[in-house]
Amino acid sequence: MSTEPDAAAPPRIGFFAHYLSVWVALCIVAGIALGHALPAVFEMLAAAEVQHINLPVAALVWLMIVPMLLKVDFAQLAGVHHQARGIGITLLVNWAIKPFSMALLGWLFIRHVFAAWLPVGQHDAYIAGLILLAAAPCTAMVFVWSRLCGGEPNFTLAQVALNDTIMVVAFAPIVALLLGVASIHVPWGTLLLSVLLYIVVPVIAAQLWRGWLLRRRGQAALDTTLHRIDPWSTAALLATLVLLFGFQGEAILAQPLIIALLAVPIIIQVYLNAGIAYGLSRWLKVPHCVAGPAALIGASNFFELAVAAAISIFGLRSGAALATVVGVLVEVPVMLSVVRIVNRTGHWFDRKPVPAPADI
Repeated sequence: MSTEPDAAAPPRIGFFAHYLSVWVALCIVAGIALGHALPAVFEMLAAAEVQHINLPVAALVWLMIVPMLLKVDFAQLAGVHHQARGIGITLLVNWAIKPFSMALLGWLFIRHVFAAWLPVGQHDAYIAGLILLAAAPCTAMVFVWSRLCGGEPNFTLAQVALNDTIMVVAFAPIVALLLGVASIHVPWGTLLLSVLLYIVVPVIAAQLWRGWLLRRRGQAALDTTLHRIDPWSTAALLATLVLLFGFQGEAILAQPLIIALLAVPIIIQVYLNAGIAYGLSRWLKVPHCVAGPAALIGASNFFELAVAAAISIFGLRSGAALATVVGVLVEVPVMLSVVRIVNRTGHWFDRKPVPAPADI
């Protein structure tokens, strides 16, 4: 066994995050039960919307997203050229492969392989939900995954900042293109409003807050604030799930097989895109400390944005919303398995760390 410090004391995922799938499952059960027991309450919550944007869910999504975006330092973009190969691989997978591979998998499984077991009227909505799930790379949990595989922190931070910047301008066009290819009506007004509400405004708000903390009180204050508000994201996510499954409860009780069937293309695309990023990293001789997070960033999804956009565009009770929620359910266990694979195959790579640039 190695006696190196990083091997002797591997990073650990927190107890709550480690069992996130358990809490998600409990919220699913609670949501279905509450939706069945209190239908009038959920009808009232569903009616609280403006321009198809559900206000309770919008508030919860902000609580999910802003603490994550507060961690992102866009100044890190100045150093992306120091890790050009790893950045290039992840950008290729995130923006040129993953959304399109998910559209293909959705078409294959929803319209063909599983078509007979899924409600015919929801096929398009399920595919749309899968596309929304894959069209935005994860911005939060990748910090956890990267740490668990000994990832180079500056690379991870720079890649997340770059992805967030691209997402502001690329998310809507990619989603619209793929939904159009799948012959699904694209409500452009709602889609653009979702991008504004769930990407542009939270990014600006988080960066203004971050800048104020650093100017007035320094890095220690930012760290303290991040520690205090970090539980907001998980709590808001779980509350959102209770709402979603409260609205979806009757459909799920009628056909529980839907959850398992929707999980299949999601799981396949995670391993497919992680494998592509990891294989390209090895081929291009990228060090393991960059190859690991490159694979994990390439595979994971910004499910908070996907859930919010699905609700805004297709509605709380839609198949699209359900498909994105299934992504939340499978995210943690599947990504933990990718972390294990990355850690067990480190001997394939040069483990020499990438030196951090002086200005990062």
